[in-house]
Amino acid sequence: MNKLEAMQIYLRVAELASFTQAADSLGLPKASVSSAVQQLEAQLGTRLLQRTTRKVQMTHDGQVFYERSRDLLADMEELQGLFQANPAALTGRLRVDMSDGIARNIVVPRLPEFLDAHPGLEIELSSTDRRVDLIREGFDCVLRVGALSDSSLIARPLGHYRQINVASRTYLAEHGTPGTLADLAQHRLIHYVPSLGAKSAGFEYVDDDGALRCVPMAGALTVNSSGAYTAGCLAGLGIIQSPGVGLREHLASGALVEVLPGYQAPPLAVSLLYANRRHLPKRVQAFMAWVAEVMRPALG
Repeated sequence: MNKLEAMQIYLRVAELASFTQAADSLGLPKASVSSAVQQLEAQLGTRLLQRTTRKVQMTHDGQVFYERSRDLLADMEELQGLFQANPAALTGRLRVDMSDGIARNIVVPRLPEFLDAHPGLEIELSSTDRRVDLIREGFDCVLRVGALSDSSLIARPLGHYRQINVASRTYLAEHGTPGTLADLAQHRLIHYVPSLGAKSAGFEYVDDDGALRCVPMAGALTVNSSGAYTAGCLAGLGIIQSPGVGLREHLASGALVEVLPGYQAPPLAVSLLYANRRHLPKRVQAFMAWVAEVMRPALG
C-alpha cells in the first residue's frame, strides 16, 4: 500500500473516529485499515491517533497531519484532472445526501442524463430527512432544505421552496374548509418535527408586517418524515404545510386541496453544503452545477 492510499485511509478513520466504520465505508478489512495507520505512524515517527476501547481520537500531531493530508490529496486529485479536456473523463465516487422527496421527484428521474455525460462516475445517494454529518459520514455534498446551522461548512444558496397549506378532499368533506385563522380551532394539524419528542409550533404564517406567527393546533399525528407527512394528509388526518412542488401530482388529481392561501408559512431555503476545502474535486463541482440547474425550475 502506497503512502497516498494510507493517507486516504487515515483521513477516513480520523473523520469517523472508528477503524470499524472506516473499514466498512472503504470496503476494506479492518486489519488492513489498522495496518495502514500503524505504518504511517512508524514512518512519521509519531502517534497520530489515541486508541481506547471506547473511542478513537486524533492527537495534536494527528490533527496537523490530517489537515495537511486533506489539502495534499485534494491537490493530487486536482492535478490528475488538470489536463482532462473532456468532462466525460471524470471518474470516482460521489457520496451525496438529500431529502427523499427531492431525490424521488426531482433528482433521480434526471440522473441518467448526468451519468450518461460522466460514465466514469459512481454515485452513492442517501435520501433521508435526518441531518447527516457531512464530514464524519464522508459525504461530498448535501442538499438541505430549511435553516442552516453548520457553520464549518460552505453553503451555496439555490433558492427557496414556497410552502402551501393543504388538506385532503375527504378531510374537508368531513370537517369543512377553514376560511379564517379562527376556524383552525375546529381543525386538526399533522405535526412535523425534526425528531420525535420535539414540540411543534403549530400552524405557521407570515403576517402583513413580515413577522412569523404561530397558531397552536390539536392533532392526532406527529411525524418526522416528509413521506409520512404527505401520506397522513392523503389519509385525511389533518392539514399540512409543505412545499408545493412536492404536492403537484396530488393537487392536480384533486386528492389534496389548498386551503387558507392568504396565510402561508415562510418559504424554505434550499442550499448545497460542502466541506471547507481549498480545492473541490471536479466531479463534485460538476455534480453541484448539475443539481443547481435541475433544481432551478422548482425554486423561487
